[in-house]
Amino acid sequence: MKDHLLTGLKGFAMGAANVVPGVSGGTIAVITGIYERLINALKGFSPSTVKLILKKDYKGAIEKTDLPFLVALGTGVIVSFVTLAKVLKWALVEHERLVMAFFFGLIFASIYFVGKMVRQWSGGTIALFILGASIAASMALLTPASENTNVFYLMLCGVVGMCSMIIPGLSGSFVLLLMGNYLLILGSINHLTAGNIGEAMAVIIPVGIGSVIGIASLAKGLSWLFKTYHDNAMSLVTGFIAGSLAIIWPWKTVAETIIVKDKVKPVSYDYFFPDFTSQESLLSFALVVAGIILMTLTEKLAPKA
Repeated sequence: MKDHLLTGLKGFAMGAANVVPGVSGGTIAVITGIYERLINALKGFSPSTVKLILKKDYKGAIEKTDLPFLVALGTGVIVSFVTLAKVLKWALVEHERLVMAFFFGLIFASIYFVGKMVRQWSGGTIALFILGASIAASMALLTPASENTNVFYLMLCGVVGMCSMIIPGLSGSFVLLLMGNYLLILGSINHLTAGNIGEAMAVIIPVGIGSVIGIASLAKGLSWLFKTYHDNAMSLVTGFIAGSLAIIWPWKTVAETIIVKDKVKPVSYDYFFPDFTSQESLLSFALVVAGIILMTLTEKLAPKA
């Protein structure tokens, strides 16, 4: 019971990270020591598992998919989405810099802890680190697409969003922001909690179907990659995480916006260094430090879990 509760809390942290554009739930999974177990559990959903179910070997199917672990983790993620979606949506509008500062601290600290998982750094792993950082940082320069409610596009959002959510350093929510449907999907969760079930499900169902497809198509490949080319994979992931700092840099102002369906959407930013004579900058920096401390404590406690 204690283990399931702890797994649920880790799922809650992953869910919170996935709600914020620029932050990856996969990074939280790596830091808390559950990433490879998560990938192996997801890999268990295969035709052979279906055969076990058809043979009524439910115990075998549960063991193959590590179902109790996934249920506990998934429950934490869902609770996080439902309880934090509305709060974070408000916070990102009213206090975006403060929210980003806290998560900047989390991600900054995680670079060191994820980088430690590379057993031996070499010219090749350093090159992959630079490649990963370049790819992630370049995403900050992309212009977000327009909102699209087409069912097949929503399924594609689910596929791409889920793939990026379980790849450490790539933010699923930021990818959805670039695809134009981040606010739509986040809003559908709020509709669900408000009782507008039909309106919510019109978005959630196709995105959910796409998410399942995304998991099924990616889990086996990731499991093989981390087992066969561990150092190369981890150095690339560390680069992704480092590059994502450009996306969530707190001290920026909107330089250009566009209007899509009566909503103002930023398409470019002006970046600047904090002015420490400002009270807001001091508070933002304090939140960066708080994020670093929290991530450090999380990493220290993870091995005991």
